[in-house]
Amino acid sequence: MSEKIYIERESKVRLWFEMWLQKENKGIENIFSESVIYIESWGPQYNNLSEITYWFNEWNQRGTVKKWDILEFTHNKDKTFVEWKFFCEMNNGEIQKFDGVSIIKWNELNKIIYLKEFGCNDDTYNPYKEERKIKKYNWF
Repeated sequence: MSEKIYIERESKVRLWFEMWLQKENKGIENIFSESVIYIESWGPQYNNLSEITYWFNEWNQRGTVKKWDILEFTHNKDKTFVEWKFFCEMNNGEIQKFDGVSIIKWNELNKIIYLKEFGCNDDTYNPYKEERKIKKYNWF
């Protein structure tokens, strides 16, 4: 595949993250196909563009994404892998912070047809040291 296609894909992913940071739909329909499947790292699954749009609007009334930094893109034919860091605060004061990876599959129109997130605890530690961090996690 050409470098131009990969640059366009990266641009769409950056726009998706930016929309969350700005709480503004700047064209979800230009990023995702109508029949997209989107799976969040702790289980929720959205089965089409309409559900993703509803989720985006509804979630942004309950919380604010404070940080969603892209660390790296890796491309392989019709797939893109994105490593990122995420931080959000819910209106009730709950804070969520974790690292993640998204596996993204693209169609021939360069729209996302499948996206699956994987989360990773960002509070790492050496399990063989005496001092172990004890912390409750919502989904780890």
